[in-house]
Amino acid sequence: MPDLPGTEGLDAPVRNDAAIELVPELNLILVGPPGAGKGTQAEKLTEDFGLPYYATGNILRDAVAEGTPLGKKAKEYMDNGDLVPDDVIIGVILEALESDEAANGFLLDGFPRTVPQADALEGALENVGRKISGVLLVDVPDDEVVKRLSGRRVSKSGRVYHVDFDPPKQEGRCDIDGSDLIQRDDDKPETIRKRLAVYHDQTEPLVQYYEDRDLLRRFDGTRSPTDVHDHIRATVATLRLEDEL
Repeated sequence: MPDLPGTEGLDAPVRNDAAIELVPELNLILVGPPGAGKGTQAEKLTEDFGLPYYATGNILRDAVAEGTPLGKKAKEYMDNGDLVPDDVIIGVILEALESDEAANGFLLDGFPRTVPQADALEGALENVGRKISGVLLVDVPDDEVVKRLSGRRVSKSGRVYHVDFDPPKQEGRCDIDGSDLIQRDDDKPETIRKRLAVYHDQTEPLVQYYEDRDLLRRFDGTRSPTDVHDHIRATVATLRLEDEL
């Protein structure tokens, strides 16, 4: 960085590393039903607080691609069409958390999905001297989720529209290439309801689990993405301040 005007030739201040105050960790978990807008909020949070974002599927794929020992083990299960065991997933997560980018915290999405997974993650973090700072629940009613996801339409090139929130200029046609817009199988109401049933059965018990530990923070996902972001950002800033005190 260039010298400020009038400071040329002056000695640089001596840096005392021992006196540097460490930033409190922000170890966050993002939860909520499909279609709640977690991805949008995660992107904003990583910008706000400089946190790495770890979606379970992504870090598993990265571990497999890099050929780490745990990645190879995960690949065996994935190649056989089996679920990757919790201990392997947690091992992959811990590998990611040991990186320099996660030194001041992380944002975890997609794990844990069940109470036993939450117990296992808590124990694994304790073993490396870390703990969860907060769990951010973006909550949206089922009917709203169905409306959001079932209204999506996709063009041949992959451009996504929504019949209510972002419709094409000509109904059923892509604005860019004119191709027919289709509704993916994953976006059909009956499929969405099945995904929601799995969420309520397996993941929703985490709400009470983390509430009992005074870690849960609720956010109304039916509000605008900007309003939700402002609320989450203020809450996370407060969490960091509390850790400093």
